[in-house]
Amino acid sequence: MRDQQPETKAIRNQTERTDQKEHSTPLFLTSSFVFDSAEHARALFAKEVEGNVYSRYSNPNVDEFVNKMCGMEDAETGVATASGMSSIFSTLAGLLEQGDHVLACRSLFGSSHQILSGILPKWGIDFSYGSIDDTESWESLIQDNTRILFLETPSNPGLDLIDLKWAGKLAETHNLILIIDNCFATPYLQQPMKYGADVVLHSATKFIDGQGRGLGGIAVGKERYIDKISFFCRHSGPALSPFNAWMFSKSLETLPMRMDRHCDNALTLAETLQENTNVEWVKYPFLPSHPQYGLAKKQMKKGGGVVSISIKGGYKAAKNFLDNLKTISLSANLGDSRSIATHPASTTHSKLTEEERQAVNITPGMVRIAVGLEAIGDIITDVEQALR
Repeated sequence: MRDQQPETKAIRNQTERTDQKEHSTPLFLTSSFVFDSAEHARALFAKEVEGNVYSRYSNPNVDEFVNKMCGMEDAETGVATASGMSSIFSTLAGLLEQGDHVLACRSLFGSSHQILSGILPKWGIDFSYGSIDDTESWESLIQDNTRILFLETPSNPGLDLIDLKWAGKLAETHNLILIIDNCFATPYLQQPMKYGADVVLHSATKFIDGQGRGLGGIAVGKERYIDKISFFCRHSGPALSPFNAWMFSKSLETLPMRMDRHCDNALTLAETLQENTNVEWVKYPFLPSHPQYGLAKKQMKKGGGVVSISIKGGYKAAKNFLDNLKTISLSANLGDSRSIATHPASTTHSKLTEEERQAVNITPGMVRIAVGLEAIGDIITDVEQALR
């Protein structure tokens, strides 16, 4: 029902019950499906009738996950993949052709940068970066062959924001496909489709799963674009496993309440760290000190579950801080129920050059803290003792 709230859709949008009358969706752990007859098989492959053929193409658990995400993002359709990066690559590969050009925000996740700079150029696809600090210059970066506007907001790990309303108008004016990586915000905090996005991407590995259990990704959006992405996925094979799809679908039922706790904990930690003399700066979208605080309040429900800080003393001090954490985990993941600290410059964004890291303010002393669901007092105690 389209008039239901996203939280309700995430719970009630389920696969049709089998004759066993189960209340919770069962697992469909099968690689293939049987046909009623030779004619039925022919009609399925010809797409004259709907149904399952092979789990690389579709599976009831994957379909349920996709349908729930479409309901939450207000998207027409979607396609799920084996990881967040496979959803990004499949989207770009499915929509671009040799000779095309991508305009992206400079503040992108490290692997997204590697796709643009190291993989797509091998197929004759070029890219340019625009700065969030100078959006007036973006029109001059659009070329005759520019096809996609690719943005990440909030960005990883710098927590920079892009004005989605501005991006929607820019894409519409120049007939560009607007792709938004919405991983940090989740569909609970931000719905880019409302601002004119054509495709919205997520790493389901992060907050959607919420417990660090499995890999997955998804692209949702307008049918005419998702069809091309689905064609690429169908024949290149980055299929999401039925088990992970089932797991993500169940996790969506608790996404709103989990994100409320992530956000409340993150804001409290950010406010506390502003007073710490060992911290050079703190960045969080819902802190008034964030340069885009007004924009964050306008297009996000809350500020998200990630806080970025810079520790005085550079890499040596950041390393000392990380090595002295007692409760918070050291990992390259985020969006887990357990708080995680990461040093982007030496891990997730280590393949960028020093100049590229400086351009997006990834300093040697920066630490990304993905704030978990633990008691906030325990999180603060651990961070403060490690800073000492």
